[in-house]
Amino acid sequence: MLVVYARQPLPEPGPSVFLAGPTPRDPGTPSWRPEALRLLREEGFAGTVYVPEPPPGQSWGVWSDEQVFWEWQGLDRATAILFWVPRDLQRLPGFTTNVEFGLYVRSGRVLLGFPRGAPHTRYLELLAQANGVPVFHDLPGLVRGVTALIMKD
Repeated sequence: MLVVYARQPLPEPGPSVFLAGPTPRDPGTPSWRPEALRLLREEGFAGTVYVPEPPPGQSWGVWSDEQVFWEWQGLDRATAILFWVPRDLQRLPGFTTNVEFGLYVRSGRVLLGFPRGAPHTRYLELLAQANGVPVFHDLPGLVRGVTALIMKD
């Protein structure tokens, strides 16, 4: 499995998944993405994983438009887009995630997940259901779903 972190060069297209969802902006908030990577490894995923945050141990530095353009390229290139929304309005609001989900919901490459009881996720769930997007309420199930989607192609 090749993991490509924010602003790193994107490899040639191939089986891939983009880990979309809220990104911690302060060091006190843990990211959900390391767990998703662990689960993908356990599933035997051998493709590329686009992670829109800095590599472990590195900081964001100065935010720039480069990050946005990198994410857009990764989202467009990914075979599947895993949206995990562990929404916490104070620490992981996911406002950009809402926009990205709306842009890609009809692509046929999207899966949505959020913990039961996560605030302000009902609209995303209805949008997913209206567009045939699978919905999961746990990260392991979501990872299994995205792996199955990619292996199907």
